[in-house]
Amino acid sequence: MAKIGVILSGCGVYDGSEIHETVLTLLALSQRNQEVTILAPNIEQHHVINHQTGEEMSETRNVLVESARIARGEIYSLSDVDPSQFDAIILPGGFGAAKNLSNFAFIGSKAIVLEELSIFLLEFKKYNRPIGAMCIAPALIALLNPKMGENSNISLTIGTDTETAETLELLACKHENKEAHEICVDSTNKIVSTPAYMIGKGLADIHKGIDALVEKVIDLI
Repeated sequence: MAKIGVILSGCGVYDGSEIHETVLTLLALSQRNQEVTILAPNIEQHHVINHQTGEEMSETRNVLVESARIARGEIYSLSDVDPSQFDAIILPGGFGAAKNLSNFAFIGSKAIVLEELSIFLLEFKKYNRPIGAMCIAPALIALLNPKMGENSNISLTIGTDTETAETLELLACKHENKEAHEICVDSTNKIVSTPAYMIGKGLADIHKGIDALVEKVIDLI
């Protein structure tokens, strides 16, 4: 049994973690009897979106508190845990990855990763352990690519969107076009990615890719 951290960015596709992707990740880990710890930064969201209308709301919410909705309350602040205690890390998608965990949604390749998360992931990668990322979350790995060392020409996927793929390649990553049921495996850097809802058409479609991602992440431990 491995100890795997799942890092969330809120609750809801437009301003936090994509709920379907997160739950399918947790299900795949549970089915494989892994020890799971859910993590999130204790920060305010960039903004709050009404998920029925798509409009911005005039209120503030906390990423850790919102993520706790999915975790059923069993969650830890990212700053309170030691990266070395985990055997693998998985990052579900959702716009929270590009709005709360980074500002990729707003300035693309010039974006930066939330300092707290950047420190955590860079420390974690010193132990040569695997990271899984889905949907838009591979952008976080791409943004950290220049800091991961001389052998960090990372291969990853966000699906088949040309514009986003070109943005990631500006960060010295190699993008591979994949369908929702497929995964991109960078065995050298131990990075596994899948498009999920970047191109997926429904739960059955994204489930295959997420399940394969979890299986491969565990295999790389």
